[in-house]
Amino acid sequence: MNKDEASGNWKQFKGKFKEKWGKLTDDDLTVIEGKRDQLVGKIQERYGYAKDEAEREVTDWESHNKDYRW
Repeated sequence: MNKDEASGNWKQFKGKFKEKWGKLTDDDLTVIEGKRDQLVGKIQERYGYAKDEAEREVTDWESHNKDYRW
């Protein structure tokens, strides 16, 4: 996957992230910019989850959105 594909995928899925994790801000999503570990960290921060709980949330989301590639 090249940089343009990754950027396009990220823009496409930003809305899906906001549907699932509404407490994430546009600034959060800009920082995350397609990086899974950043997403897990922001979910921990915004929702007060432990790391393993945030990881489970992201893994669950990934299993339902298999078209998205990190």
